[in-house]
Amino acid sequence: MIGCHLCNKSIREISLLLNIPQSTVSGIITKWKQLGTAPTQPPSGRPCNMTEWGECMLKCTVCRGLQRSAESIAKDLQTSCGLQISTTTVRRELHGMGFHGRAAASKPYITKCNAKCWMQWCKARSHWTLVWLLG
Repeated sequence: MIGCHLCNKSIREISLLLNIPQSTVSGIITKWKQLGTAPTQPPSGRPCNMTEWGECMLKCTVCRGLQRSAESIAKDLQTSCGLQISTTTVRRELHGMGFHGRAAASKPYITKCNAKCWMQWCKARSHWTLVWLLG
């Protein structure tokens, strides 16, 4: 951005070129003129507790196929890997990875006898039409 300004490009041209608002471009150039540098602000908020290695270990722990609670996963990671993370962090990271804890849909148990009865019922009414429904 400063390089574009030094090449005599206008704030509007720099804004269009970099797809940044004109007010942002103007503010950065003004700071650069006043301070001699364009310092970057530190990121807002608390830094993340999980590292890439921790995320990988979490994903491996979950993908083993065992359905466990976030509390037990956090304890497992604390003992085996030395990661000091809370259950809330485990839940947040798992949601970010696309893992969600949901109750399974209840499905009726179909016995062979029930399936046979249903098939007989359907075959007995296979000749029915939708005329009675529309009329």
